[in-house]
Amino acid sequence: MSITIILIILTVAVSYAALQNPSLQYKLMMNPVRILQDRQWYRVITSGFIHGSWMHLAFNMFTFYFFGRFVEQLFFRLKGEAGALYFIGFYLLAIVISDLPSLIKHKNDSRYNSLGASGGVSAVVFSSILFYPTNDVCLYGFICIPGFIMGAIYLIYSYMKGKEMSDNINHDAHLIGAVFGIVFSVIMDPGVLSSFISQIADWRWFN
Repeated sequence: MSITIILIILTVAVSYAALQNPSLQYKLMMNPVRILQDRQWYRVITSGFIHGSWMHLAFNMFTFYFFGRFVEQLFFRLKGEAGALYFIGFYLLAIVISDLPSLIKHKNDSRYNSLGASGGVSAVVFSSILFYPTNDVCLYGFICIPGFIMGAIYLIYSYMKGKEMSDNINHDAHLIGAVFGIVFSVIMDPGVLSSFISQIADWRWFN
């Protein structure tokens, strides 16, 4: 069984338990005050394995399933058997790193909570885009755009929405997760940058 599937099963199981038990969900959320003042550091990890709704869970896991398999295979190709540890570390570290801006920004706000795997999933998606920039990314199954174009739009959108803070979505986590996915991938395989540029240079709307 692939690591991607194992992580999905684990996330679904923990999310299900938390959705059935609001007290458990609160204990696992990313709450900056509880983390910094009460030293509940585990929350930066556990918050990535719970979700606010079934739709939230389904969207993240659906996306992770399709992109995670490609990135997992890439890591095995680059690192051999150690690729498993690299992939798990990459995903968990992305969840932690993507929460840091919110942790700092809301360090004195006890009412602020964040949850969801979006930071980790964003890192996986952008790692995939870096290696396969001209592959289509499809929204809702029928709006398909090359990954490098969709990625640019997503980064701009996340940055703007994060500045506005007009909704309850942690856009900062999406943005930081995406950037982390790119940086980690370049560290894993420095040659991916030249490959990325080459693939974009050769891409045409109509072949």
